[in-house]
Amino acid sequence: MVTTYFSYSYITHNLKQSLTRVEQQPDVAREAAYYKANIGKVKTIDDFMKDYRLYHYAMKAYGLEDMAYAKAFMKQVLESDLNDSKSFVNKLVDKRYREFAAAFSFAGGTTPVAQSEHQTDEMIGLYTATKKSQVDALADDSKYYSAHIGSITSADQLLNDDRLRDYVYSAYGIDQSKWPRDTISQVLRSDPSDPTSYVNTTFASQLNGLKAQLAQAQSDVSAANSRIADYTAQLSQPGANVTQLKVQILVEKHHLESYASSISGLSGQIATINGFVDVAGAFEFSPDGSLPSGVSAQTAANVTITKQRFDDSKAAVYSAASPLNEAFAIRQFRTALLTVNSVDAFVSTPDVYVFALGAVGLDPKEVSQATIKAVLESDLSDPKSYVHTLKDDRYVQLARAFNFDAKGNLTTPLVAQDPAEVLKITKDYVISAVKSASTASTQQQAAVRAQATKDATDYQEAIAGIDSVSDLLANRPMVDFILLAKGLDPRKVSTDFLKKIFASDLNDSKSFANTQSDPRFADIVASFNFDGKGNVARLPMMGPQKRDQFRETQANYLQQSLEQQQGDTNPGVRLALYFQRKAGDITSAYDILADKALSEVFRTTFNLPDQMAAMPIDRQAKYVDKFMKLKDLSDPAKVAKLLNRFSAMYDIKNSQSTGQAQSPLLNLFQGSGSGISQSTFLAIAKLRAH
Repeated sequence: MVTTYFSYSYITHNLKQSLTRVEQQPDVAREAAYYKANIGKVKTIDDFMKDYRLYHYAMKAYGLEDMAYAKAFMKQVLESDLNDSKSFVNKLVDKRYREFAAAFSFAGGTTPVAQSEHQTDEMIGLYTATKKSQVDALADDSKYYSAHIGSITSADQLLNDDRLRDYVYSAYGIDQSKWPRDTISQVLRSDPSDPTSYVNTTFASQLNGLKAQLAQAQSDVSAANSRIADYTAQLSQPGANVTQLKVQILVEKHHLESYASSISGLSGQIATINGFVDVAGAFEFSPDGSLPSGVSAQTAANVTITKQRFDDSKAAVYSAASPLNEAFAIRQFRTALLTVNSVDAFVSTPDVYVFALGAVGLDPKEVSQATIKAVLESDLSDPKSYVHTLKDDRYVQLARAFNFDAKGNLTTPLVAQDPAEVLKITKDYVISAVKSASTASTQQQAAVRAQATKDATDYQEAIAGIDSVSDLLANRPMVDFILLAKGLDPRKVSTDFLKKIFASDLNDSKSFANTQSDPRFADIVASFNFDGKGNVARLPMMGPQKRDQFRETQANYLQQSLEQQQGDTNPGVRLALYFQRKAGDITSAYDILADKALSEVFRTTFNLPDQMAAMPIDRQAKYVDKFMKLKDLSDPAKVAKLLNRFSAMYDIKNSQSTGQAQSPLLNLFQGSGSGISQSTFLAIAKLRAH
């Protein structure tokens, strides 16, 4: 029989080829193909468990074949909330159950919401920044006006300068979309004190008539209100013709609407004419548009008046940016946002609609709700979608800030990594950091844990702002964090290499990422929601599994198949492969002692008697710490060296039984045998509970 040492060494040096051979075996290929073709059809846990082949494939992938019969138990595992420390699966000592639950999203993945907490915080920050920038822009406009109005020599020169013209128009209430430039030019050349000037003959001469019409309209409103009150009072009088009175009330209300419209229109015309008269008086231009020699376009007093009128015209901007009003708007936005469950609800909720548009710099008065609805229902990943045809980043910004699908319904946030994946990678990072300090002093270990926890928090905050592969790779501290969490040395991984990894098509077995000897690089790509162009996208799920969950399940199935097949020939090889696979997850001596197979590897490696399993758990843990440095288990080279020793010791220990077809050690993987006693498991469970 080939020795354990040789078999293990050969397989580990040719692991990818070994897995490929297993993958190509007819029965393995058949089950993998079935799983891939049918997992996407699964809607519920019951659907999953009713399909024997799907269920058993997944159970085998996570080393739980012997528990396949316990469907009620496994259903509780799949229904558990992994984020709840008191959930069913988190109370179980065996980590395989948690790994199995984490491979599916039956308990609910990311919840569809109008905005995630990060999106809300981003929008509030954007709102504050936009309001400040708007106030700063007004201050810049005033500075520009003060600096340049003194150099103006003609009315046309003033109107040719966009910033000066817009400033004057705003100050004097001139709507440039309604009034031709030539008209305003003639107004500027007018002398309000000259009855024959353009501004007086064309506009001011209308004031008396308009004011008379306004007074009449206001009188008509008063009379109509009086009649409505009179008719309403008559309704309660005996013998009243109720039907006729109600008709008369409706007629008067119709008249009121007409009068109110007239008042609004007349008031606007009067304000415009007064603005024309004021702007004519604010400048010193001659009838030909020039300035008399030595005369400035405006006196110092008129410059001050113009600037004050400009500020008055922007009162709403200044008011919105005040700390009190800003805080109120934010509070209203947060509260109202909770009621938004569709695009229709969004556009009909002013506290959300106005706030959101204001945050990206859009004026609700200048853009239609139909446009906003079409923007929010656009597919950001499609360059031909409506939002991209507008060629305006403000609309793209708005669409990114909310989560609506093509039908206007809520969908999941558009994020580079799902919350569960972020939680997993930050947890792995902290575990890796703590493990690296396992031989340090208690104080040093505490410092390492504190720093690792801070790094994890920083990552959680930073990942929320990543919109593309380029963003990610440009942030090397984040990249290093990911590599360390995966047990990789950042010093040996260049950014150019990672660019090729992320550019790979994970569905192509011959792609750059999939042909690497280390599968962790492809796993990193699968953990992100980047599309083929490297942008964040909502990637489709395969039933209850995301892309990385599906890949992990299939990879685990292959690994389990390889280990089982090797175990049929030599159980020692299976033990070594199993330990190699689990080494990175070991964080304490108790992780080894709680697993019969890992314990057997430990005892065999260091030639310790099986009777050690009957010792008190604390004493066993001291032996583990004495013989093994846990931080070395994060180093593949040191793990390989350890397992080479194990395989040699295993051959020595089992030299008399190597020719047997079945070894008692197989019981370590079958839930039976004389490994660790039940009392040991209970002791470990109690320690973990504390």
